[in-house]
Amino acid sequence: MFLSDQTITDIILVTLIVDFIMNYVADRLNISRLTTHLPEKFSDVYDKKRYKQSQQYLKATTRFGVITSTIDLGILLAFWFSGGFGTLDNFVRETGWSSMGCGLLYIGVLAGCKFIISLPFSVYSTFVIEEKFGFNKTTPKLFVLDLIKSMMLSLALGIPLLSAIFWFLESTGSWAWMICWGVTAGFILAVQYIVPSWIMPLFNKFNPLADGELKDKLFAYAKTIDFPLTRVFVMDGSKRSTKSNAFFTGFGKNKRIVLFDTLINAHTPDELLAVLAHEMGHFKKKHIQRRLIFGILQMGVIFYLLSLFITQQSLFTAFYVDTPSIYAGLIFFGILFSPVDLIISIIMQFFARKDEYEADRFAALTTKKAGALITALKRLSADNLANLTPHPFYVFLNYSHPPLAQRVAAIEKIESWNGF
Repeated sequence: MFLSDQTITDIILVTLIVDFIMNYVADRLNISRLTTHLPEKFSDVYDKKRYKQSQQYLKATTRFGVITSTIDLGILLAFWFSGGFGTLDNFVRETGWSSMGCGLLYIGVLAGCKFIISLPFSVYSTFVIEEKFGFNKTTPKLFVLDLIKSMMLSLALGIPLLSAIFWFLESTGSWAWMICWGVTAGFILAVQYIVPSWIMPLFNKFNPLADGELKDKLFAYAKTIDFPLTRVFVMDGSKRSTKSNAFFTGFGKNKRIVLFDTLINAHTPDELLAVLAHEMGHFKKKHIQRRLIFGILQMGVIFYLLSLFITQQSLFTAFYVDTPSIYAGLIFFGILFSPVDLIISIIMQFFARKDEYEADRFAALTTKKAGALITALKRLSADNLANLTPHPFYVFLNYSHPPLAQRVAAIEKIESWNGF
């Protein structure tokens, strides 16, 4: 009924290689679509110099991404086939700690190694690539503080959750997967609630939007669509990057809309209204709620499948581990699940792109400012050096938003059909 260790090895190895090749091909196709000809529709926000810079940025980030993914894959395969998982398992068992202690140490060592390996790439991305193209505003001190805060937060949230999962999987028998599902779902909901008030302020300052034309427009618009807008915040995104954005986070009384200060400085009140109407559209169309529900349901399926594999010796043999354990099983099943995860990711990207079209449509129809939305999106793309001509295969694999040209064309149709 269950897979042999060789079959598991083959599935994981083929998936990792196929995923790597697919992304490499997508990267090459994406670069091949670059042209010196600036699309006419974007000549009002891009000049030739800015357009050329956006293409250089794409090439730099693509090359860096290929190097990073190649090294990551190489290290994983080398660690796997050299028996690294088994050696680490023997090490943690020799401590004589409880199974929970061994599990936390095992996963902690793997996470620590991954952090150490990724750190130079993060430094290079921030202080070389982003610096070269004028985006980086992060100081070395802020970079280090962010790392420390992130690690402390991971420990504070991760250790209790992992400990609970270990205990339930070891102690509650056939009901373990359902209990773990419930605990994890509760954790996800709790984090969604506390993120705006407790976690995000650890990294950025959030000030209420000042009184004035923009605030008046936003609250007046929110009333017209029956949106329960109580607070709009401005985030000091400029202390890390010149890139701009806006987002919706939290739920219940902790629901909030956040504007980057860089966004406010670069756009008119009508453009900002259109952008925030798009974010409100996600809420009104229940995109956020639907994604959250889907994520929780997906977690249930994962825990059920985990319960089928976590005690199977073949799963551990495939990774050169002699003795089954809950903690190693979690890691190995996560890797085994990668083929399903790849498919789910592609499907989720597809529906995310549909949601973006729907939110654009909502914003255009309810504000009657389709032109302002188009201008805002175009300026955002220019400010962030977005790729204007992505390859469809790259979009299929990686884009949660439709390509800008397609979004603009869709909004223009709405504008022409409705006469505003």
